[in-house]
Amino acid sequence: MRLSLEAQQFLFSAQTGVLSTHSVKYPNYPFGSVTPFVLNHQGMPVILISSLAEHTKNIIQNNHVSLLLFNQADDLQANARLTLLAKAEQTDKDNALMRARYLRYLPQATTYFDAHDFTFYTLYITHGRYIAGFGKMGWIEGENFQIPSNPLFIEETAIISHMNIDHVEHLKAYCQHYHQIETSAAEMIGIDSLGFDVRHNTGQRLRFSFEQAISNAQEARMALVAMAKTCRA
Repeated sequence: MRLSLEAQQFLFSAQTGVLSTHSVKYPNYPFGSVTPFVLNHQGMPVILISSLAEHTKNIIQNNHVSLLLFNQADDLQANARLTLLAKAEQTDKDNALMRARYLRYLPQATTYFDAHDFTFYTLYITHGRYIAGFGKMGWIEGENFQIPSNPLFIEETAIISHMNIDHVEHLKAYCQHYHQIETSAAEMIGIDSLGFDVRHNTGQRLRFSFEQAISNAQEARMALVAMAKTCRA
């Protein structure tokens, strides 16, 4: 697998990140903060932040940021990590589809949408530094993280509803076959061109990657059916 695709898939699987901005209070110093994020369907991180937060004040003055992504492990340096360089731009908090997607991943943020001082910022990736392991690393241009626009953003809600109502057993089977996790409950929370995410009964989020990228509901159906057949084989 080429490094850029591996980095892109890692981006979709990552759940922990540190946002670094240029400090206004202490010029020339970077300011790091833990910031939850959800990827949009173009593969760009979206954050929901308060105008009162230190990092928001920093972004308003200088929107060049970095986002360090990693997965929890006993030895972080022995595991993959990704540093993204990006330009943060304010986007519409009232975008119904993005709001729904954000809350499926981070339901605890519900009350933030009712607060006037919270706003979406999209981090448009310009460069990435991916370290896959010892001797396997490199810089990746931002365009390699960009997913072309497709109908999935509009079709996502219907796909998720169908899977969670009619195919819960398939979701459980995916967890067992691909992650060796036996679960009594499984819920799809998002689907995109590269794969989909499922939350099982412990609250843990699992990432499933497609063998080939998809771009619409019909291709999603074919990919999900093929994975279900693999689970039964």
